[in-house]
Order: sequence, then structure tokens, then C-alpha cells
Amino acid sequence: MDYPQTYELVFHAPSVEDDVVHVHRTEKSGAGGYPIYEDETGIVRAEISADGEVRMIASGGHQAPGVPRAVRSLRP
Repeated sequence: MDYPQTYELVFHAPSVEDDVVHVHRTEKSGAGGYPIYEDETGIVRAEISADGEVRMIASGGHQAPGVPRAVRSLRP
């Protein structure tokens, strides 16, 4: 399966503009067998299926990552 190298995750931010995070594909796969994507810091991590379904992955203790309200492929 050919997966995009980059996605844009859009999170709702109350009383300000939405927060947009760019994540890049890693060599890792998640529990569902789909690629894991990370932002440049490695803090925002997500498993994203070919259909654009997202499962956020905690990158540290006590983290409760929110679910993005939109996921956009940034295919060149």
C-alpha cells in the first residue's frame, strides 16, 4: 500500500484559530498495521490508515492526546 509521506492534523483550539500540526511518516507501524506519523519533535504521534482514520498515540506518561477534527494528506 502506498501511504503519503506527510499529513496535516487539524485540532480544535477554543477561542483561537485551529491548531495545525504536520506529521511525517516513520518506519514504524502501529497496532493496526498502519504507518506511524510524528511531528518534528516526536511528541505528536498518530497511526493513520489508508482511509485517513487516525489513532493518536501517547508519546509520554500522563499524556492524553486529543483526536484531530480533520486529517489532510499533503501528497506532492
